[in-house]
Amino acid sequence: MPDRYKARQSTPQSRLLADQASLLSDDEVLSILFQRGDWARPAQRLASRLLDNFRGLRKTLNATPAELRAIPGVGDVRLATLLAVRELARRYFEETLPAGEAIRSPSDTETFLMARLRDRPHEVFCCLFLDNRHRVVSFDELFRGTIDGTSVYPREVVKQALRVNAAAVILAHNHPSGVAEPSHADERITRRVRSALELVDIRLLDHLIIGDGISTSLASRGMI
Repeated sequence: MPDRYKARQSTPQSRLLADQASLLSDDEVLSILFQRGDWARPAQRLASRLLDNFRGLRKTLNATPAELRAIPGVGDVRLATLLAVRELARRYFEETLPAGEAIRSPSDTETFLMARLRDRPHEVFCCLFLDNRHRVVSFDELFRGTIDGTSVYPREVVKQALRVNAAAVILAHNHPSGVAEPSHADERITRRVRSALELVDIRLLDHLIIGDGISTSLASRGMI
């Protein structure tokens, strides 16, 4: 068997097609996006350079376009490829909670919120609005702040809940520090929002805090 044919069989792309994806390293998977024909080695060198520079796959995919362009070998086509992968991943996890479908399990909610909020550089306060059968009505980012916090106005939560005719609400926000423990301010705003929603007969089901790969449910802590 010619050496060139053997080499072709051992490329990341050939192993992916042979249903061996779990055996591929991160740089091999990433190199498939950049590969042109049989030129696997230059593509893998670029993939390794990106992963080394940004210290991992997740940080590579969350890098800004300017940061990615600064890496030799990343032009418009490869930059667009990386941005498209990130957008596809976001849309993939969004479909764990499609509008109009009932929440099947708390883990679906956690997966959805983790995909939306985990890598935000600043604090974002969101609401997942549900109908009386716990079907998703809408997901809205209501407030954005700095890395230290955000200002949340309960009346705006109530106003949006009434606008979409929600029967229940799940609150969520991220901690850019990566620590998912609720602060005293988190507990206070949860009580204030719950009281405001009760005035219009809307239930607050939970408040989830999203950290770096972990989340905390205030409902499970007995805080709601």
